[in-house]
Amino acid sequence: MVRTRIAPSPTGEDLHIGNLYTALLNWTWAHKNNGAFIIRIEDTDRTRLVPGSEERILKTLAAFGLSPDEPFCRQSERLSIYHEYVEQLVDKGHAYYCFCTPERLDAVRKEQMAQKKQPKYDRHCLSLSPQEVKERIERGEPHVIRMKIPEGKTTFHDVIHGDITIDNATIDDTVLLKSDTFPTYHLAVVIDDHLMNITHVIRAEEWIPSTPKHVLLYHMFGWQLPVFVHTPILRNPDKSKLSKRKNPVWSSWYLAEGYLPEAILNYFGLMGWSHPEGKEIFSRDEFVRLFDIKDVHSVGPVFDSAKLTWMNGEYIRMMDAETLSKKIHSFFTDRYAMELIKQVIPLVQERIKTLKEFDAYTSFFLSAPSTYEQDLSAQRDLLTSMVEHLDNLTDWTAQNIGETLEKLAREKGVSNSKLFMALRIAITGKKITPPINESMVILGKAESIARIKTATK
Repeated sequence: MVRTRIAPSPTGEDLHIGNLYTALLNWTWAHKNNGAFIIRIEDTDRTRLVPGSEERILKTLAAFGLSPDEPFCRQSERLSIYHEYVEQLVDKGHAYYCFCTPERLDAVRKEQMAQKKQPKYDRHCLSLSPQEVKERIERGEPHVIRMKIPEGKTTFHDVIHGDITIDNATIDDTVLLKSDTFPTYHLAVVIDDHLMNITHVIRAEEWIPSTPKHVLLYHMFGWQLPVFVHTPILRNPDKSKLSKRKNPVWSSWYLAEGYLPEAILNYFGLMGWSHPEGKEIFSRDEFVRLFDIKDVHSVGPVFDSAKLTWMNGEYIRMMDAETLSKKIHSFFTDRYAMELIKQVIPLVQERIKTLKEFDAYTSFFLSAPSTYEQDLSAQRDLLTSMVEHLDNLTDWTAQNIGETLEKLAREKGVSNSKLFMALRIAITGKKITPPINESMVILGKAESIARIKTATK
């Protein structure tokens, strides 16, 4: 049974957009193979925990429909398990206690760098006897447990990158258990993946340098290796690594801006993978059916926010009016009445690219403009004439409004574009809006005329 996982750390504002991409691939591969997708909160770095981050991460994953198939777990609740297994490594001679102070480690590192050597732990504590270790622990001396890297080379296979070989001499004696008794990522990830029967470790390629350490730990414990799949890192259009300095990186930001979860997942589906028919728009079910992990490209895909916005607009246009109305109503909570949304949807559905843009186009329905994007002082006579002609209309329809004002334009010798732009500014305050005649029907005769009168002042 295929079992995949993601293991986000609650050390940021929310779920990083790159982690959301990884979550999609893990969720998809598990569900394609009738397996299980697991979420494991890696909260062992206690100094960097951000209050509320875990809750926001889980809420975001649920909003994207990427909830786990089993109850999620926290590494901080599994400390006794890590202690048990790291002691096994010590007993087998694969790990050892280290009492070196931060000051000594810093001095050793500086000396190695001065000698143009790779900074590594010098195994100062490797030769300590079991009795000495026991006595120093009993005295309460701070300590860690380090992994004893063996000589030779370590080779592992990656589905995307093929066979990768690392000279063990380049690997430091990594800390497995910290002085605060919490495990490091390297120890916890191997133990958890094994005990949770994770079959495929699908994660970003930035973890490739750490994988030899994990492979060595699997060998030391005598456990079978999972399948490793290191996916390319999302990049900015200039090919630099995606970062909050150049792009919003928190997944919830995109939801708050009115991007649809299904559109974002569709866009991510194209990150490093191509639809067999060259399609750009496809459902998550179709992605699950066609996706194969071996088809993911090794080159880092470009995360283009403009392309995402275009795709989101396509999803909005494909939606039926009832569904879109509900999504907009939910997005804005109580700002817009459902009845008004349903009236306005036909006017803006082809224009908006995000749910948030609905407000930019339609906020004038809620209140008269207080400012105008164009000076109307030279149009006072024209606006006054509009009031006179519109006031005589008995059948307040878009067609009648249009015909009446076109007739006025001919009488005044002005172009339709000039007249209707003045009208648009008077009614909405803006130059770009939904069709103005239809908008005036929704506003009603009295409100429309009142706004024109106000603009003449």
